Order: sequence, then C-alpha cells, then structure tokens
Amino acid sequence: MPNRLHRRTFLRGTGIAMGLPFLEAMRPTLASDAKGDAIPRRMIAIQTNMGILPQFFFPDQAGTDYSLSPYLQRLAAHRQNMTVFSGVNLPGVTGGHAAERCFLTGTPHPERGGFRNWVSLDQYAAEQIGNQTRYSSLVLAVTNENPTLSFTRSGAPIPAEKSPRKLFEKLFVQGKADEVQANVEALRQGRSTLDFVSEQSRRLNRALSPADQQRMDQYFTAVRDLERRLENAQQWEYRPKPQIETTPPDDIEDIRRFVEKSRLMFDIIKLAIETDSSRIVSLFVDTTVIHNITHHGNRPEVLHELRGHEEGQFEALNHFLTSLASTTEEGQPLLDRTMVLYGTCMGSANSHSNSNLPALIAGGGFKHGQHLAFDSQNNYPLTNLYVSMLQRLGIETDKFSTATGTMRGLELA
Repeated sequence: MPNRLHRRTFLRGTGIAMGLPFLEAMRPTLASDAKGDAIPRRMIAIQTNMGILPQFFFPDQAGTDYSLSPYLQRLAAHRQNMTVFSGVNLPGVTGGHAAERCFLTGTPHPERGGFRNWVSLDQYAAEQIGNQTRYSSLVLAVTNENPTLSFTRSGAPIPAEKSPRKLFEKLFVQGKADEVQANVEALRQGRSTLDFVSEQSRRLNRALSPADQQRMDQYFTAVRDLERRLENAQQWEYRPKPQIETTPPDDIEDIRRFVEKSRLMFDIIKLAIETDSSRIVSLFVDTTVIHNITHHGNRPEVLHELRGHEEGQFEALNHFLTSLASTTEEGQPLLDRTMVLYGTCMGSANSHSNSNLPALIAGGGFKHGQHLAFDSQNNYPLTNLYVSMLQRLGIETDKFSTATGTMRGLELA
C-alpha cells in the first residue's frame, strides 16, 4: 500500500514550493494546438448575475418570424445576426446564486459542500488557440468585489481585471526597456519554478497509487500547459504593443453605475478584439447592487424599477454589438468573426430558479435571425451551445462539460 501523504505536502525546489492537487494518498486512513480556418475567430462570453426578467426577454413565438420582446427591441438592429434561446439550462447546476460561478463551466451542484469547479469554456478555448495572440484570454469583471467567470482545468478561479483603465494600459501602454526586461525575467523565473519541481514530482509519483498517479499526470499536464503559456508570454514581451489614438478611460467607482461601467469595459474589449490582442474574453457583470429588487414579488413599482436597470444593460449590449458590426476586418464586419454570448445563471432571480435561462448569441458567422425554443419543462443543455462555439473557433471537439452534442438548430451561415 502506498505511503500516506499529508495534504500540506509540497514539491520543493531551490527556495520555492508548489502545492499538490488533492490525492487519494492524502485521504484519512479510515476514510495540442488546434488550427482554425484562415479567418481569425473570436469568442466573448458575458454573464449578468442577478437574472433577467423572463417576461420581458423571451419572445412569444419560435422560429424566424418571432416578435421582438421589450428587451430584444433594444437589439433590433442586430435581429438578423443573433439567435435567442428559451427552454435551456445548465444540467444539474442548481443552488440559486451559487450557480453564477458555473455559467461557463456547467459544473453541477455548486451549492454542495466540497464542490470543485471544472474548466471554463473560455479557458478550454485558450488552451487550444491562446498562443495565437499576445494574451491567451482576458478575464474581466464589472464589480467592486472578486467574482470571475473563468476557471482553470484544476477548478481554480482566475482573478478578473476590474479596472477599465488598467486593462487599457495592459493592452496598449508600452513599458520602458527596463520594465520589459523585468517582465521577461519574472516570466523566466516562473518557468524555472516549474523546472525545479519536475524531477521531485517524478520521484514522488513512483510512491503513489495508480489513481493518484493519474491525478498527478492531469495536474502536471496543466502545469506544462502553463509553462507553454509563460514561454509564449515571454516572446510577446519583446514585441511592440498596438498603437491606438484613444486615451485611457477614467474608472467609475460607484457600483450603482454598473451599466456605464459595462459600456466602458465593452469599449476596451472591442479595441482588444480589433487589434487582435486576444481572441477569448470573459466578462462578469455584477449587479448585486440591485439584488433586493430582484425579489420583486410582482409588485408593479418594483418591476418597473428593475426593468429600467435591465433595459439599460441591453442598451449597453446593443452599443457593443453595433461597435463590432461597424468595424471591418478584411472587408468583413468584426461581429461576423466574433461570437458574443450573453446570458445569466438564473431564469428567475425572484424565485432563485436555475432553469429556463435567458440567453442569446450574436455574430460569429452562424445562421441567425431566429428564436430557438426548447421544452420549458425538460430543458435543453446550454452546454451544447458551448460545443458549437468551440468548433466555430476551429477546435476539434464534440464534448464539453455536460454537453450531449452541438446546439440543435444552430447552423453556420
């Protein structure tokens, strides 16, 4: 029987230590780069976390002849370049607000003790195509707190950049020569850390059970992927950043102005996509400030106030889609090359329901102009859409999370 390891066991190198994943040996004794087509494809995933009033979002009719709902009227200019979904959910994702961390992972039962998340859609894509740009992905949030949509393959949350100004400087402000060299040295040291522990990990592996050896193999596969990303980042440090004729924005600190904060972030995301600084973006829009009125109890005055906030969010989304549609790349609208997923983790914040999720996808070169209506009682997996999105990026996969295939009814244009 392999020797038992303490949970606090580390791999140690010269002055550094790396923690291990949870292995069976720590239990108590009694208890490839995928190539897309020649056209660069992008993916932007946006979640608003306090739900969307379903009666103002979902159309009454299915198909291509549906009438625009009040919220979708705000996106009327993009009707032919978007698909609206109803009757979808993330299978097994329950727990009301706890579901917000699973919007891009689809990991079931986040409300349970010992929950461990899976890799998020954006990071899965970044593993495959992230080396094609300066930044493999941009993980962003409109918030004064610390939420994120993005999780590593080991389920660890990736901190989000919350400041539009800092994001702008990261993308477009070139550091001085000594700053660039300092960044390169920091990246090199990160790679050295991984080198230091590799030999010790191999020795440790021989003392583990087969199940733990498999976990360690998965763990170090992720570590090796990180090393490749560090190497890619080191190469990009020597290349000049894009030059743009735009001044850095001033941050908005008041979280009650989340619609304006969203517009600021959208503007910089558009610049990042336009300059091909990154092709993968996640954005968490935190609207917790209106949490109390999402429990509206169908009171007309509260519904009116909440509707005003949500209409503002759709106006901000319309501004973003319009900016992508009005920008061309090799004669094509940037929106045609960019998938924009917009949705929420709750079908009804009033009842904390995680079924019938309001969601839409715009752009990306799909055959749009439709409302895909699935069974409101036996919901269709939204994760199937994620497989379609990955394939549109040129990633050869037919599986992701709880998906059972690609999104039925969503075809390429």
